[in-house]
Amino acid sequence: MKIGIPKEIKSKEYRVGMIPSGVRLLVESGHEVHIQKNAGEKSGFSDSDYLQAGGVILDDPKEIYDACEMIVKVKEPQPEEYDLLKPGQILFTYLHLAPHAELTELLQKKQVTAIGYETVQENGRLPLLEPMSQIAGRVAPMVASTFLSAHHNGMGVLIGGATGILPSRVLIIGSGTVAKNAAGIAAGMGADVIVMGRNPQSMRSVQASMPANVSTLYSNAYNMEKILPTVDMVIGAVYVTGERAPHLITREMLSYCKKGAVLVDVAIDQGGCFETSRPTTHDDPVFEVDGVLHYCVANIPGDYPVTATQALSNATLPYVRKIADSGWKSASLQDVAIYSGVNVAGGFVTEKGVAKAHQITHYALKDIIGNCPEFGGERC
Repeated sequence: MKIGIPKEIKSKEYRVGMIPSGVRLLVESGHEVHIQKNAGEKSGFSDSDYLQAGGVILDDPKEIYDACEMIVKVKEPQPEEYDLLKPGQILFTYLHLAPHAELTELLQKKQVTAIGYETVQENGRLPLLEPMSQIAGRVAPMVASTFLSAHHNGMGVLIGGATGILPSRVLIIGSGTVAKNAAGIAAGMGADVIVMGRNPQSMRSVQASMPANVSTLYSNAYNMEKILPTVDMVIGAVYVTGERAPHLITREMLSYCKKGAVLVDVAIDQGGCFETSRPTTHDDPVFEVDGVLHYCVANIPGDYPVTATQALSNATLPYVRKIADSGWKSASLQDVAIYSGVNVAGGFVTEKGVAKAHQITHYALKDIIGNCPEFGGERC
């Protein structure tokens, strides 16, 4: 199979979809890998690194899309890339389609087979979301601490306090991978940390593994309204597979927050878990609503590409290889994780959360595959 690795064009996105060791493995397995010139530069990999691994360097992204059967990316296609996608092409990347109706419609119209890292599920885990969730979780308290400073219009408080001065209080909404990593860093910075969630097992895990300055609180509107006036920083870390994130802090609830408090919405890729959230960029990361600062950068790990690219590529490579070796249909039927990752196929939405978000019909992937020509049908 011919596999393409284009250069990411989302604002301040420095990651790349594959590292040279992955290229080498695929080439040794009989596949061709085409990489756009300078695609890995910010992640620490030169064109010569990819050439030595057996890859082919191309200047123009159009060449990549025209030549390759599968495109492996990091972020969802940007509007400038829409026309490059071809019918029948496999797209393997973070998709986050629930808040993106236009992209969902395009993938349907072009009959692209779109496989989202964020919906690949294996034994109850999200193995391709986890490494970036770890990084985003660890970064969130650090960036929030920066924006608590007075010159950023924050409260002017130090997260860890000082001798005779109480530390900041940090609220983390969610109890999954992002939340646990955020709690660990915030606790290490000396904050008084509260993890608010609804999954008893996950919250027990937080309580058992964290230091004494981390406590847990059951998530409901009553507790939220009681706790918000006491915290300096809120990190939104909820994820419902494939679906839009629920709004756990409404516009009305902002009135309970301290002026100059910082809200970090790590769920912004899925639409955001604060009603007042909207996507921002690393160039302009923060905006203010009712005196409360919102940090809503949609690609937090993209600012740490040397670490993030390697972590992501190591996780995605086994799945890329299975798809390349067997084709997406056979790979989906053989591997439940890949099956769960397919969001759009044959012009139909096959991910329940995406269909629910856009109020369109959901089709079971097995029915779509069953109607493909090689399986005796007419679709795909």
